[in-house]
Amino acid sequence: MTKLKHLLEERRAELEQHFSDNGAEDSLLGDSLTLATGELSSVDNHPADTGTETFERSRDLSINISLSEELSDIEAALQRIEEGSYGICEISKQEIPYERLEAIPYTRYAVEYAPTNLNSGDRPVEEQVMTPPPSGAGQGRLEHSGRFDDAGAWEAVEDYGSASSPVLPPGEDTKAEDS
Repeated sequence: MTKLKHLLEERRAELEQHFSDNGAEDSLLGDSLTLATGELSSVDNHPADTGTETFERSRDLSINISLSEELSDIEAALQRIEEGSYGICEISKQEIPYERLEAIPYTRYAVEYAPTNLNSGDRPVEEQVMTPPPSGAGQGRLEHSGRFDDAGAWEAVEDYGSASSPVLPPGEDTKAEDS
């Protein structure tokens, strides 16, 4: 129990340090885009620059949300240690194996009862309103297979050489080898 409590306290200190270093009051809300980039306006930036900044901020906020949830779970686990209910599965009321607690010290469930959304079979709600493609969709692609398309463009151009190879007219390459 002492080792597990130490693991929880150590991880809590790491997370608190993370939020302290990054500004706990802004860790979930973030600054405005202009403050975050240091620019006077985001209007004059290229859309790709704004997109990159938006992606980075979104990723950072997502990480902070996940870490904040982990910190809450750790606080709850430390509270359970104080109450004497730590290490007991909330569903089965049986003892959680030590190995599981060592791997995930803030868990509330035994492996068999752990809630998971992985492989749950749930599909996105958008699929309920989507219409299936018309019958025969993709037939044109099958009918025209084997013909020249953009995918074969490099092979066609490569026959004429490249900047790093000698450029000879088609058919001339065999004459150069014969002489």
